Amino acid sequence: MTKKERILVAAQAAFARYGYAGTTMKMIAEMAGVASGLVSHYYGSKEHLFMVAGQEMVDTMLKVMRAKIRDAETGRQAVGLFVKAYLDFTLQHQETFPTLIRCSPFSDDNPDLDREKIGNKFSELIHELADLLQRGIEDGSIRDVPVEETAFMIYGSMIGAVRTVFLTPYDVPGLYEEACQFVMRSLATD
Repeated sequence: MTKKERILVAAQAAFARYGYAGTTMKMIAEMAGVASGLVSHYYGSKEHLFMVAGQEMVDTMLKVMRAKIRDAETGRQAVGLFVKAYLDFTLQHQETFPTLIRCSPFSDDNPDLDREKIGNKFSELIHELADLLQRGIEDGSIRDVPVEETAFMIYGSMIGAVRTVFLTPYDVPGLYEEACQFVMRSLATD
């Protein structure tokens, strides 16, 4: 792993654990095992590094999710695989995923960030869901639903489950599995 990549991973872990305000560039450099000046050299400001950390995680997540849905036979099956892949990704990246919770259009952890830029990146997830819903409507595996609104509702359910697992004191066994089943039941044609 290059020094630049180590800095990015360290930034994701620091932002996930300490939030934007609680993370310093020096802290990131120490976690990455590099000189402090390299963090600024590669990423400029803390705000820019925070945005890159979140955007890179969304890109990585989308790549994983697209691989999981590639062989889905129906749109409904693809939606289910998409939701499961998203939720599984959060658990596989517990140390860094909270960066996305903090760098999200659904968070006010740092209201001074460019929320439009953040929203555009997260919209890629919602557009992907909308495409899968449309596919399912066309192949008959999903009942006729308003596509954009339903994509937001599914994404909201995913976010709610993730925030419950990561940010609350509630221990809800099987929450992720039920979130997947809830989405699938809501789309069923019967």
